[in-house]
Amino acid sequence: MIVQTHDLRKSYGREEVLHGVDLSVPEGAAFALIGSNGAGKTTTLKILTNILRPSGGGAMLFGIDSRQLSWRDMSRIGYVSENQEMPARLTVAQYLEYLRPFYPTWDRQLERSILGDLRLPMERRIGDLSHGMRLKMALACALPYRPQLLILDEPFSGLDPLVRDEFMERLLHQAGEMTILISSHELADIEGVATDVGFLDQGRMLFQESMSDLMARVREVRVTLAGEAVMPQRAPEDWLHLRADGNVLTFVATQWNEESPLGGAALELPRVRHVDARPLGLRATFTALAKAARDGGG
Repeated sequence: MIVQTHDLRKSYGREEVLHGVDLSVPEGAAFALIGSNGAGKTTTLKILTNILRPSGGGAMLFGIDSRQLSWRDMSRIGYVSENQEMPARLTVAQYLEYLRPFYPTWDRQLERSILGDLRLPMERRIGDLSHGMRLKMALACALPYRPQLLILDEPFSGLDPLVRDEFMERLLHQAGEMTILISSHELADIEGVATDVGFLDQGRMLFQESMSDLMARVREVRVTLAGEAVMPQRAPEDWLHLRADGNVLTFVATQWNEESPLGGAALELPRVRHVDARPLGLRATFTALAKAARDGGG
């Protein structure tokens, strides 16, 4: 694992923000860390990059404790954040010139390709760039040295659709060369690139798995009955948001089984005419699970 945490904890005074988070990011993965605002995503990423110190547990990158990362280890990590600070008085060209000597693997040809794709104004001061341009600037600073690990903390926040597409296009162009750990609310944008996903809720990791496994086990199910739909008395625990409307029962199944779609509940629904199940996208899956977690049913 290129990134791994064990029982990771972080407190600010009496407030505990992370409650024993275990996270494993395989090398070469594009890992999406998702969760509501305040779930602890940014805190986790800042501990991984040694911006914050954990209150308990540990975090490892490249098999090294995050608190012991050397400058050479840090040069293997790219970091892009929505609130990233850069020297406002320097121009784009001046800041890139300043950065190059710090990274022995800096690729000038790749830099030129990235700058061309992102269309950054080289002579403009960073302080005069728009929010979208500053995020593209941060990406242009993180990719030319070909990091082994790229950490993206809410990189799409506040971006217009065109800038977001340009950002993603550049990222996808280089995605296969590195491991990506991305935290974002723009789930539709990361769904096409993510290979793995972890769901963080109120400082706790509820689950993490491959995207293919998650998409295979979560389904929106509609059960059409011969008569009026009645809620089963013993509905399976993995049925979320169960509701009856006319002769149709609707729910989200989080452990879908094609061979036994209704499980033991089939005995309580003897007049089933038809069962229709469709996969949910990442956004709909996250919404269903987040609501269940909020309501104490997940």
